[in-house]
Amino acid sequence: MKMLGIHIKYDILILMSTIERMTITLTAEMAEAVRLAVEAGEYASSSEIIREALRDWRHKRALQEQELGELRAKVQEGLADIDAGRVHDFDAERIIRRGEQQLQNPEPSE
Repeated sequence: MKMLGIHIKYDILILMSTIERMTITLTAEMAEAVRLAVEAGEYASSSEIIREALRDWRHKRALQEQELGELRAKVQEGLADIDAGRVHDFDAERIIRRGEQQLQNPEPSE
């Protein structure tokens, strides 16, 4: 029975050590929006709102990192094309002529 009491205290200590209290500063408009959301019953507490906002922020950052990785891969692909000689000088007139030809002779759609 004594071991059970120690075990419960240990669980409480673990739980308490995973929570950290912070003070944040919000604009008046943000603070009011948080207060109104809690009062409307959309959230149980202002902490719940902040936790959700932080989860959303982390998700957004992960997507940005993924997009940045994809962009870096495309840059590397372009650099490899340059090294392999698959890139030609930019010729705006050639691009315009090609576009005009495509407008005059559109490919039939399926």
